[in-house]
Amino acid sequence: MGFVRVAAILIVGVYYNRGAIAINTVANQEEVITTLAQTPLYELAVELKARLTSFGGWEMPVQFTGISGEHEAVRNAAGMFDISHMGKFTLEGKSVISQLQGLVPSDLSRLQPGQAQYTVLLNERAGIIDDIIVYYQGEDGTTGIEKAVIIVNAATTGKDKAWLLQNLDVEEVNFQDLSPEKVLIAVQGPKASSILQQFVSADLTPVKAFGHLDATIFGKSAFLARTGYTGEDGFEVMLDPDVGVELWQNLIQAGVIPCGLGARDTLRLEAAMALYGQDIDENTTPLEAGLGWLVHLDSKGDFIGRSILEQQKADGVQRRLVGLQMQGRNIARHGYQILSAGKVVGEVTSGTLSLTLAYPISLGYVPTELASVGQQLEVEIRGKVYPAVVVKRPFYRSQNRLI
Repeated sequence: MGFVRVAAILIVGVYYNRGAIAINTVANQEEVITTLAQTPLYELAVELKARLTSFGGWEMPVQFTGISGEHEAVRNAAGMFDISHMGKFTLEGKSVISQLQGLVPSDLSRLQPGQAQYTVLLNERAGIIDDIIVYYQGEDGTTGIEKAVIIVNAATTGKDKAWLLQNLDVEEVNFQDLSPEKVLIAVQGPKASSILQQFVSADLTPVKAFGHLDATIFGKSAFLARTGYTGEDGFEVMLDPDVGVELWQNLIQAGVIPCGLGARDTLRLEAAMALYGQDIDENTTPLEAGLGWLVHLDSKGDFIGRSILEQQKADGVQRRLVGLQMQGRNIARHGYQILSAGKVVGEVTSGTLSLTLAYPISLGYVPTELASVGQQLEVEIRGKVYPAVVVKRPFYRSQNRLI
């Protein structure tokens, strides 16, 4: 997921003025004018002549010099993404972890200071409200106060905040929303950590995958985590806007390639990382979505949605998210129907041409009996049916990524 996991490119209606206004035209409805938010790094993207679009209420770069080159930079060297639109929460109190335990299926009591857990917020039906990362910063030995950072998806920030405030005891836990106050930069690729190290006070070498630490950059405090949404090694950095601008400019001078949401989507899909709102949502459970490794029924107590997951584990799920490889050059995209023996059995949730593997890949839900690797299926593309086969996920596994 990384600081979150945003990659889909959404262009609705007509886009005007680079800056500020998107006009969404809906059939049989009046036009709705929406003001788009801009991150503190927006002007830097404009200076670089990035192609911009509307995403989740924000004006974000789709690409700078081209999706293919940006994708290749992350796979072979280093690229960076402005992900400042993501939700950023901090929690402090004597019962932070114990209270979060009731909201996620993962056992957060396993976390040691400096460790993180990718997990999901669940509703009562065990549907996924959002996929998030919980970064545990530890407990003060004198006061007993625990601290944690939670990063959530941009489009669900408001929903997640409301859910957390509804289900946490705010008298015991101090909840802060830092979303508008901080910049997030994801520096990804096999050379990302060595280049980033030039600007960070602390040694990044000992930090393991999903590890994190507080350090200084240009003399100012920063939070760094060895996480990402590309399938490559790298760090995601949270810091104040003025320092974020300075870091972005210095990373460019050091050879890091600015990347947009387009490359983020192709990279995350090769790594088979789920996109919220397409591959997972409130109508999918983690067991259906292939996220069973997040569900720790044997090592923790009750949590929202537990009974549904227990039942699914006992009975088996009716459908599963699978990886598909098209047998040809046709791309199975979001919303396309999946067929077996001429009958519609599912739907593609994400699809693209893998720029690394040079063939089309996609994700989609099919009945469990059709979810085995090697299963032959078809996808309807523009009125014609093309063959596909279920393959192992991820489609691509980097040799540079830390385990």
